[in-house]
Amino acid sequence: MAFFAISTLDLLDALDQIESEREKLIEWIYALQVVPTGNETEKIDFGFRGSFTCIAGDDVNSDFCDKANLAMTYTALSTLVILGDDLSRVCRKDILSSLHDLQLSDGSFRPMNLECENDMRYVYCASCICYILQDWSHIDVQKTVQYIKKSRNYDGGIGQGPGLESHGGSTFCAVASLYLMGELEKAFSLTEMNALRRWLVFRQNQGFQGRPNKPEDTCYTFWIGAILKILDSYEFVNVPEVLKFVLSTQDSIVGGMSKWIDDSPDMLHTYLSISGILLFNKNLPPLVHPALNISERAAHSLSHIHKQWMLQS
Repeated sequence: MAFFAISTLDLLDALDQIESEREKLIEWIYALQVVPTGNETEKIDFGFRGSFTCIAGDDVNSDFCDKANLAMTYTALSTLVILGDDLSRVCRKDILSSLHDLQLSDGSFRPMNLECENDMRYVYCASCICYILQDWSHIDVQKTVQYIKKSRNYDGGIGQGPGLESHGGSTFCAVASLYLMGELEKAFSLTEMNALRRWLVFRQNQGFQGRPNKPEDTCYTFWIGAILKILDSYEFVNVPEVLKFVLSTQDSIVGGMSKWIDDSPDMLHTYLSISGILLFNKNLPPLVHPALNISERAAHSLSHIHKQWMLQS
């Protein structure tokens, strides 16, 4: 939620609204970092945890609640960059070492070192973490590329894993990961890429849907739009119709966008609606980095951090 809120303010050029809280927010995020203590007796996932903690007496394993998580690590790093932090206090080597342990033999990732789900969402989170930290050496990139390729379907879209239905969210995670890895052009043939473009373009009715025969949903304004932007195919989007759909979900009283018309607004759909709209910037670069899902201003700040790391090395 912090990532959605803070990144939305960034996209709206309104970070000054929380300027007085910026340092407190940065400190709060760092307080959620799982760092080595030197007293570890077993393997620990390093990275960032969410703010959730178990209440004493709950019939829940407290270790499960307090673990670092790939999704939290990706959003924590992104939010720190948005807030202007230089990532100097991030335990880069430990996070990258944990990524190695979270990759499975098929090339996919799970969010924590537990028996839990593994799918394209965590492939994307891992790819973003490697890109932000500028180190791919701790994961097997080619295994991940193969996992993505095996998840491609006959219709051109990509599922959460091999044999699973094509979905707008998982297709974004797959394509964005390949782009960040520098493997996109090598992963698919021209015929496969054209089939992917066709599948994506056919997801627009007025707004975008995530799967065939499903209603439009504002979050796909970004998920589908960003892939088309990465593939240099955004020209096929009927932008006025997308804008009309997104604005029709806006709550005139409390603000924000909802999933559907006449539904309640929420942070996720508000953020993805706005970031999706800002992909369109006629004859100019988009205001959103389509693969990292942060503003171009924040992405530019990240490139400066990368240059500093190169100079230090």
